[in-house]
Amino acid sequence: MSAAETALPGIPAAPRPAHRDANVLRWLAAYTASLIGDSVYFVALAWSAQKVAGPAEVGLVMAAGAFPRALLMLGGGVAADRFGVRRIVLGSDAVRCVLILAVAAGVAVTAPAVWILVALALAFGAVDALFVPAVGALPPRITTPDQLARVTGMRTLSMRASQISGPPLGGLAMGLGGAPAAFAVAGVLFALSLPLLLTVRLRPLEVPDARKAVDAADVRGEAAHVRSEPPAPGNAWQDLLGGLRYLRRHPLIGPLIAVIAVSELGLTGTLNVGMILLNGERGWGPSGYGWIVSGFGAGATMGAVLLTVAGRLPRAGLTLAGTLLVGCAGAATIALVPALPLAVALAAAVGLAMGICGTLTNALVQTAADPAYLGRVTSVVMLTTVGLAPMSYPLVGAAIGVWGSAPVFVGCGVFGSLGVVVALACGAVRRAELPGSHPRPPDA
Repeated sequence: MSAAETALPGIPAAPRPAHRDANVLRWLAAYTASLIGDSVYFVALAWSAQKVAGPAEVGLVMAAGAFPRALLMLGGGVAADRFGVRRIVLGSDAVRCVLILAVAAGVAVTAPAVWILVALALAFGAVDALFVPAVGALPPRITTPDQLARVTGMRTLSMRASQISGPPLGGLAMGLGGAPAAFAVAGVLFALSLPLLLTVRLRPLEVPDARKAVDAADVRGEAAHVRSEPPAPGNAWQDLLGGLRYLRRHPLIGPLIAVIAVSELGLTGTLNVGMILLNGERGWGPSGYGWIVSGFGAGATMGAVLLTVAGRLPRAGLTLAGTLLVGCAGAATIALVPALPLAVALAAAVGLAMGICGTLTNALVQTAADPAYLGRVTSVVMLTTVGLAPMSYPLVGAAIGVWGSAPVFVGCGVFGSLGVVVALACGAVRRAELPGSHPRPPDA
């Protein structure tokens, strides 16, 4: 046995780059399998609903899972902190696997009725509310702080790979064997992730030094005060309130979540609903929309690759503010360009900027968070992105119907750039840095 293995059981003594760490790669493989399973599941659910229901009912089926996911997401963060992320991840993933395979067996012998699909979506969304915060809280437990940005970039690459490979795989399964085959493929992918997750080793909980993420003398004492108070034992409701108080008082995480919320509200509706309507106005058609989405995805992938290779970027707080400003400016300008190639190029630039910004923001949040609150912190971040941001969809659609795409895109870009104002107005964010491979001495 090597000296690295004897220094700390299960944890290498000398940290290695995350992309060469077998423990991180096992987690990444499990996470990727689970994400592809998610994509296949949604394809199976949508096409099954389309075959047995009208347009309104299809919309009901597809939206059903979002309600329990949004309502229970904060509770999922509490559960992850109370019972441990490993237990919640394994348990919720196992339930998803059994649930999907049971539905696959059921629809193999009878047509998938609408009520069955709605019940499946509701149940899946409820379990997802447990799984998402727990799996999002895993990266700080499987790598060292100086590798978090790299792991976050790898996670983004995994998400992009699943978005590319999942829908075609689901469509192929539907074409060859119908809904039973598609649901079965999703269930098998969830099952594949379980043994990989079982082999992932977790690092012991350690309270991070506030200076690793907050490099500012004026907030150092406050950050230490936030961490110096261990969470008092209580019931789930008290844990939830305690987590929200922790976020409100934290000098770095609270402002970063505000930046995420403002930017998501400003840009998500524009880049999803608005982009479809813009293509209709310009006559670019479905292929034009596909090119723009592909450009955005390619840019975001490049941003994730950059962080995966580099591991960290200096002046992380200022860099995320700058890339967010570039992303907002690009999103506002897309509706002003007359030609599709320019729109695709702008979409790629927006994707690159937002990929870097999002990766840095998530890495800073997870680095600065006290491990005792990590599940609740992750649940609030995810609620902001998957629960709050979609609320802008009908507003963006209605506004474009009244004023057209160009002024709405510009207005949403300006609104999203308020996140830059929030970031620059907060000294903790401006001076935030990701830990390096060689941390500063305590008296630095």
